[in-house]
Amino acid sequence: MAFEDREDRVVLTDEEGGEHPFRVIDVIELEGKIYAILLPDAGDVEEAGVEEAVIFRVEEDENGEEVLYDIEDDDEWERVAEAYSHMAEEE
Repeated sequence: MAFEDREDRVVLTDEEGGEHPFRVIDVIELEGKIYAILLPDAGDVEEAGVEEAVIFRVEEDENGEEVLYDIEDDDEWERVAEAYSHMAEEE
C-alpha cells in the first residue's frame, strides 16, 4: 500500500462534516494489515476532542483508494497499540 509514502498529514472528516487535520506519526504492519498512528495537529486538539494518538486500519475501497477505518474490535486495537508501544520503546 502506498499510505506509507504519503505526506505526514491527513484531514479526517467527522460525522457533521467538520474537518480535522492530523499528523501521521507512524505506519505499522501487523498480522498482514496496515495501521496508521495519527496525532491531532496542535491547534486541533481541543476542537477535535482528541488528546492522544489514534489508530486506524488502512484498507483499499472498491475503487482502489486507501481509506482509514476505525478499529471496532477491542482485541485488535490492543494488539496494535501494544505493537506500536514496543516499537516506540525500541527507538
